Amino acid sequence: MALDQSFVGRTYPPTDPYEVGREKIREFAEAVGDANPAYTDPEAAKALGHSDVIAPPTFVFAISFKAAGQVVADPQLGLDYSRVVHGDQKFAYSRPVQAGDRLTVTSTIESIKSLAGNDVLEIRGEVHDEAGEHVVTAWTKLVARAAEEA
Repeated sequence: MALDQSFVGRTYPPTDPYEVGREKIREFAEAVGDANPAYTDPEAAKALGHSDVIAPPTFVFAISFKAAGQVVADPQLGLDYSRVVHGDQKFAYSRPVQAGDRLTVTSTIESIKSLAGNDVLEIRGEVHDEAGEHVVTAWTKLVARAAEEA
């Protein structure tokens, strides 16, 4: 059954703040194999004009995807998560994420499409710092595969 188009534009409450730590950044950079010293060395980051180490561009996926969980778990939407695959991810930054940031994410359903029986859901996550300044917008595309015929 196709997802209800009336959910397009629905915004969910902001998440609790997520405090970005140096160790989390280091672990993430190591996991993705990015040896950029700005991710692990405060002095290297400062030499580039940052106040502390910065995070790799895809770091914010962890918190934006968790925030999108509010959408996924909305019983009124009726998304069958057992049939969902991650379709796409993109980011638009105002500034890099850095150690010490306290970030919140507000998720909005940006679009719902039906393609070949599959539901395609695009969720926009607006990430702001503790001062309310925009840091990054993250778009997550989820594809709910059509149920198999009996």
